[in-house]
Amino acid sequence: MAELKLSESRDLTRIERIGAHSHIRGLGLDSALEPRVVSEGMVGQTSARKAAGVIVQMVKDGKIAGRAVLLAGQPGTGKTAIAMGMAKSIGQETPFAMLAGSELFSLEMSKTEALMQAFRKAIGVRIKEDSEVIEGEVVEIQIDRPAVAGVAAKTGKMTLKTTEMETVYDLGAKMIEALSKEKVQSGDVIAIDKASGKITKLGRSFSRSRDYDAMGPQTKFVQCPDGELQKRKEVVHCVTLHEIDVINSRTQGFLALFTGDTGEIRAEVREQIDTKVAEWREEGKAEIVPGVLFIDEVHMLDIECFSFLNRALENDMAPILIVATNRGITTIRGTSYKSPHGIPIDFLDRLLIISTHPYTEEDIRKILDIRIQEEEVEMSEEAKALLTRIGGSASLRYAIHLITSAALACQKRKGKIVDLEDVSRVYNLFMDVKRSTQYLMEYQSEYMFSELQATAADEDEANDMSS
Repeated sequence: MAELKLSESRDLTRIERIGAHSHIRGLGLDSALEPRVVSEGMVGQTSARKAAGVIVQMVKDGKIAGRAVLLAGQPGTGKTAIAMGMAKSIGQETPFAMLAGSELFSLEMSKTEALMQAFRKAIGVRIKEDSEVIEGEVVEIQIDRPAVAGVAAKTGKMTLKTTEMETVYDLGAKMIEALSKEKVQSGDVIAIDKASGKITKLGRSFSRSRDYDAMGPQTKFVQCPDGELQKRKEVVHCVTLHEIDVINSRTQGFLALFTGDTGEIRAEVREQIDTKVAEWREEGKAEIVPGVLFIDEVHMLDIECFSFLNRALENDMAPILIVATNRGITTIRGTSYKSPHGIPIDFLDRLLIISTHPYTEEDIRKILDIRIQEEEVEMSEEAKALLTRIGGSASLRYAIHLITSAALACQKRKGKIVDLEDVSRVYNLFMDVKRSTQYLMEYQSEYMFSELQATAADEDEANDMSS
């Protein structure tokens, strides 16, 4: 029964949701930071991608901190895709936090507290400490399962060896569960942290390189460790300042990280943590890793938030701030003043501005090809050409939405390849913004609470929108 549950959970982990930017793997730049035509899911926007690549390189080299970048452009020009590409290019070691401007107004805490927590999620601390570890190659694992499930805990033995010695260890229920979770088997080289019991799979031993049945495309081969099984090693832990804040401000300690909403954190707690981290840095026990905070819909922030960001960027441990907007000259929220992108001039002066431009028809076709492949849909060339025209006349997002809908229409007529007929069918079923606006203008008098007056000026505006 236990084996059945294990196989079910393994199948569930394979289910991955295809998101709007799940095809993005990076910025698509070569070693000289020159953008490739189509690479890592990125198409077009060559100047914006190159500028983003320079920022990423400076982040990796630790030469930039407390700076802010603005991605500005029309809707559907790849601003979020570039931000996602930057996150993937930076790597796992650098913290990356995302936030939408509108989220700040729906949280059960003050706006400035929410921004402070987001800032500290984007600041990493790399802590070094000496730790006792057991490191060796797994020779054999024996697990004694009780005859009746649930009556007694599982026990077992594990044999580990190095080039100089071999030892048998007794296993408890928790260690057996940890070994099963990491899928450890004989021939694997593992490290066990004695303090926490954490198991890390280092790779597969070279002596087992001919066991083809236990290998996969990602299999990494390592040498069997030498010397003693038990040794003292320097272990590096990477955590964010926000995680340290939460652990130290809650009675349940690190379990607070799993309880969802962490609430507001007192300023005194943060001051104590900052002082302690500063001590660790002086002693060489820790180093700060400035990460990246991405705020989408930055025009939704009000004057208080912009004032806070101005001050926060001057902090010694400030991360890189990347903001994005699709607004032109508009009112700054919380004031009656107008400014470019709805951002105050003093904050705008701090920003490195990267602009994105509308995609060409050729770029739209390449993006649609990538999305069709990502969604595993077979489509004829005529259908792709029609989708490209729709993407140019309506919007790229609308054309992408029609891919899955057209595939379902094809499935309903029991076809194997999405054809012109399927795309036309879903195009007539689902309206784009322009056709929907035109429809509203024609029948607005029949809708409830319509505030639009049928004047000549309004009709001209409606015609402009629909053309």
